[in-house]
Order: sequence, then C-alpha cells, then structure tokens
Amino acid sequence: MELTRTGRLIVLLAVFVLFGIMNPAISKLTPWMMETMADSLKGTGIVVTEVTVDAMTSWTQFYKNIPMALIVFVLLWSGSFTAEYQKGTLIPVVTKGLARRQIVLAKGAMMLLAWSACYWLCYGITFAYNAYFWDNGTCAYPAFAAACYWLFGVWITALLVLFSAVSQSSAQVLLGTGAVTLCASLLGMLPKLKAYVPTRLADGMSVLQGAVKPSENTAAALISAGMAAVCTALAVAAFNRKKL
Repeated sequence: MELTRTGRLIVLLAVFVLFGIMNPAISKLTPWMMETMADSLKGTGIVVTEVTVDAMTSWTQFYKNIPMALIVFVLLWSGSFTAEYQKGTLIPVVTKGLARRQIVLAKGAMMLLAWSACYWLCYGITFAYNAYFWDNGTCAYPAFAAACYWLFGVWITALLVLFSAVSQSSAQVLLGTGAVTLCASLLGMLPKLKAYVPTRLADGMSVLQGAVKPSENTAAALISAGMAAVCTALAVAAFNRKKL
C-alpha cells in the first residue's frame, strides 16, 4: 500500500522496464546509427567500418545499465524507515503491541520482493528480446551471471535495512550503504581478496564471456548471503533498542 500510494512502485517498474527495453534496442540500432553517421564523419577523416552486434552486445548494455537502476532503487528506498521516524508513524503500532522485529522483517521483505521483481522483470525483457533478435546460446552462463547480480542486489538491500534501522535520515542511510560498497570495491582490488568480496558478483560480463567459472564465484556468493543474514539480524537488534 505504501509503495503504491507514494508512487515508488510506478517509478521502479518504469525504470526497470525502460532499461530492459533499452539494452537490446540500443544494440539493434547501433549499426543503423553508425551507418547514418558515416557520411558526416568522412569529412573529418574518420572511417566507419561495419558494426556487428549480437546477444553479447545487448548483455553488455544490460550490465552497464543495471547499476544505474540499482542506484535508483537505493535512492527510493533510503527513506523507508527514516521518513517514519520523522513523522512518528511507528509509535502507535509499537505501543499497540506490534513486535519491533516484525516491522524490520516486514520492511526488509518488501525491499527484497521489490528488488527481485524489478530485477527479474528487467532481465526477462532483455532475455526475451535477445532471444528474438539473436541467440542467447552464444553466452556462457547467462542464468548464473544474472543470479550473481541479483544476489549482489540482495546484499545491498540488507545494507539498506541495517543502516535504515540505525540512522536518522536518508542521507545517513545512503552514506553508510555507499561507504560499505566502496570499501568492498577497494578490497576487491587486492588479488588475495577479490574472490571473496560481494562486489565480485556485479561483474556479470566476465561470467557471460566464460572468463569466470561459476565455481569461482561460489565463495563471494556464500559470503554475500551470510553478510545479508548478519545485516538483517543486526538491524533487528538495533531497532529493538532504538528510540522512536
């Protein structure tokens, strides 16, 4: 009800559907655009060669665009808890006997459901168009690559729940979530740690191209799932002690 009345559901669906359509559309139109620009570029000395696109080109667009969709998701959900703190709308339901852990788990479940539905909708649209125009069989592990990025989003969602439970403003939620993600990215630059950080799961193209085997992402997937569970437990514990 909150998602619908605040308009967040419409915005989320519009963004993820738009990106799902854009990925194959941009790839399909690229040869035409390059051909159209060829005559005007000849005068500058630039020669445009024939451009060949396939499903891999579209998936490249997908993994370039999905981080932007995830950022929109984080921005829209960053005030889920903090807006209620500021309005005091949680006080009546808590004083009437609703357990605090149920509030955290309900909001966390709603975030997870929204992320899962929007992400797989975007993925499904791109997959369907790619199958129609080209052949997804040229990709090594499309389903596993998609599952890895979904799990990365689950980890981000768990961070959102944790920082929402301990912060007083959406800016603090964004700062905390961004700081942890940045630290994980920096740790991923270290050769000995890159196989274990959650941000490794965001590199879907390496999996699609076969450069990274599914077994090589197992450790990062397990750690991400474990961290998501820990973040949720910490969020419940912190919210139980929070002054509303």
